[in-house]
Amino acid sequence: MKTVEVCLTPDLIQHFSLKGKMVIVVDIFRATSCIVTGLAYGVNAIYPVATVEECKAFKKKGMIIAGERGGEKVDGFDVGNSPYEYMNDEFQGKNIAVTTTNGTQAILKSIGADQILIGAFLNLRAMADYILDMNKNVIIHCAGWKGMVNIEDTLFAGALINEIKATHQPSGDSAFMAGDLYHFHHMDLLHAAHNSSHAKRLAAFGIEKDLDFCMEMSLYSIIPSYEEKKITLL
Repeated sequence: MKTVEVCLTPDLIQHFSLKGKMVIVVDIFRATSCIVTGLAYGVNAIYPVATVEECKAFKKKGMIIAGERGGEKVDGFDVGNSPYEYMNDEFQGKNIAVTTTNGTQAILKSIGADQILIGAFLNLRAMADYILDMNKNVIIHCAGWKGMVNIEDTLFAGALINEIKATHQPSGDSAFMAGDLYHFHHMDLLHAAHNSSHAKRLAAFGIEKDLDFCMEMSLYSIIPSYEEKKITLL
């Protein structure tokens, strides 16, 4: 069998061997949920960058720019970090540059892996099917919150581990912990996620509908892939 590991926060990714592995980056609240939604709604490509300044440079090239810091939209940006903002017909066929507090950092810290894919509950089933077909060792890279672990990304890791258990066995305590957390809460994942500290931070901005949407299961049958500095559909 192949293995599946879980990196609970980007601050720990240096302890993992990326070479030859498939990395699934997840930031449920809300970056990877936005990326999956945007590409499902026809965005051509999404360019993740580390800093606000880098993102603004793409604006000068005529690109749509999106992002947040601390959960709030960056001043002067076209789009914040809500999946609903990506459900825009005007974005079809367009390119978007994005920077976020956690999610884009996790993507960029995954460089060196054989393949970098973007996961969310929104494309869970499609992601699991792809992993089962590819038969590679997997690392689930959770974006967390400013270097700390969070519940919602860990729940996703556990859910994905459960979906691929026929071909992949958990490797390392963090993978077993994620699996146990998922099994404990699997009957009501939304409740568990809403009790997370990240959800409570974001709820202060009045975006409960975003959080509910990000916990929807397998709405989209797409696999976003990061390659050559951009995310596009496989």
